Amino acid sequence: MAEVRVVDLRSDTVTRPTDGMRAAMAAAEVGDDVYAEDPTVNALQERVATMFGHEAALFTPTGSMANQIGLQLLVPRGEELLCDADAHVVTYEIGAAAALGGISTRTWPAVAAEIDVEAVAAMVRPAGYHAVPTRAIAVEQTHNRGGGAVLPLSTLEGLRRVADAAGLFLHCDGARIWHAHIADGVPLQTYGRLFDTVSVCLSKGLGAPIGSLVMGSAERIEHARLLRKRLGGGMRQVGVLAAAGDYALTHHLARLADDHARARRLAEALAPCGIVDAARVRTNVVPLDLTKCAIDAPTLGALARERGVLVSVLGPRVGRLLTHLDVDDAGIERAIEVLTGLLT
Repeated sequence: MAEVRVVDLRSDTVTRPTDGMRAAMAAAEVGDDVYAEDPTVNALQERVATMFGHEAALFTPTGSMANQIGLQLLVPRGEELLCDADAHVVTYEIGAAAALGGISTRTWPAVAAEIDVEAVAAMVRPAGYHAVPTRAIAVEQTHNRGGGAVLPLSTLEGLRRVADAAGLFLHCDGARIWHAHIADGVPLQTYGRLFDTVSVCLSKGLGAPIGSLVMGSAERIEHARLLRKRLGGGMRQVGVLAAAGDYALTHHLARLADDHARARRLAEALAPCGIVDAARVRTNVVPLDLTKCAIDAPTLGALARERGVLVSVLGPRVGRLLTHLDVDDAGIERAIEVLTGLLT
């Protein structure tokens, strides 16, 4: 009996290095990155900083570390960060802002990309000893729990004006900002100039096996080196990993449009089942709402797995599909066949 090929749509983090990427890793020139002597890392940092119009960047092993460094660069201990209730920095980073950075957080209701800029402005607390002073605002582009939503440029510009008027800083968790760039055509430098610190991820849609970067001014990134070391992120001959990220930027950025098209195909095929609002799917994330379905998310996930399709189960009635470079058109059609069969 022929082996059934698994179609893994749980996350874009499951991708494996391509043959070309492995070759680039094997050929990478390396040095000791703690001494800032790894030429491949240095070149990647310079490349990414330039892409976003920042003075400097620092390579980190994970996106959570990049985010937490970015936040600690902006918010002193005991002061406050504003973000939305579903933001990665307060949902999936295990309380690191408080536990490691001493940062207090206050959130506005989770609304994905539909941020009320005036409501955020009204949340800002002034400096003084009577209350926790607000020091920074964080946004997520694209928004993971918001179904891969793209925050409009006008919203980000509005938040920049709020930050400037109140003397605050602005951080962007840009793990999937590459997808926003492809979906809306906004130049990366346009995004970059709006933020004091930006984190980006290489190991999601771009398909590198590991790696993120945090960007900011040269002075901030020099301090970021200390924070990275304190968090256990000092690395040695890590150019073999930076080479994967560099390869990904060269070969896998433009092709994110293919993932977006496949996500739309999934969404449109599943929309008649009543679990997807296809009109809201603009990037590579397809959120599944099973509140009106006879089948719950864990059951759907288990039955789909038996048939070779992996679904991310986020709650009793919530699931998610993510397209990525390891799932081709045939894989998408197989997923549609399995999932519609279970839902109809």
